[in-house]
Amino acid sequence: MSKQIINQSEILSALPFLDGYSNGGVEELLSHSVQRKIPKGKIINTEGERCVNFSFILNGSVKVYKAADNGREITLYYLNTGESCILTASCILSKKTFPAISQAEIDTEVLSVPSEILLSWVDKYEHWRAYVFNLMSSRLSDIITIVEEIIFRNVDMRLANYLLKNFKEGNQISKTHYAIASDIGTSREVVSRLLKEFEDSKIISPSRGQITILNPHLLEAKIKK
Repeated sequence: MSKQIINQSEILSALPFLDGYSNGGVEELLSHSVQRKIPKGKIINTEGERCVNFSFILNGSVKVYKAADNGREITLYYLNTGESCILTASCILSKKTFPAISQAEIDTEVLSVPSEILLSWVDKYEHWRAYVFNLMSSRLSDIITIVEEIIFRNVDMRLANYLLKNFKEGNQISKTHYAIASDIGTSREVVSRLLKEFEDSKIISPSRGQITILNPHLLEAKIKK
């Protein structure tokens, strides 16, 4: 794939830690990188693949998840503008294969560098080293939180917490039951049943592909019960 002209201000907006570095900064990143456009729904990495590139999200969103043999999924995290994948970094540093699946949630644009280039930058430049290890530290905390939620919280509490964290302007969430089930680590059937209970209790009002929060206070009460 041929390289495209990339706006340096766009890079700095997504990756502000590079600002002010002439070595290992924006110019060196551009000289070794390829910009790619990934359409919505495209699988980027699958479990067991070698990690040959390390990518930064310039715009868009990527979902990273695990899939079981029975078809169940659990979302590990989402990557948005300026973010990179901890599992990719980990598999590059450890020379192991990718342990999950990554998929474009919407049309997404990434900047990718070869894994050997990233390794050389981590070795040579403190700011790259700090970026990678801060990335791993922050994402590890997210994954531990997911594990704690699944082990220690009932599903209805997890769902209530998820709805509260994700509703937008107008108290609406544009997510399918399947997507919510993947995000909180349960089955679509369980989510559908609980959402029906929330609807009967006048907490939410569902419609096709969308949920409107009617009473956030009752959701908060379910989390604290």
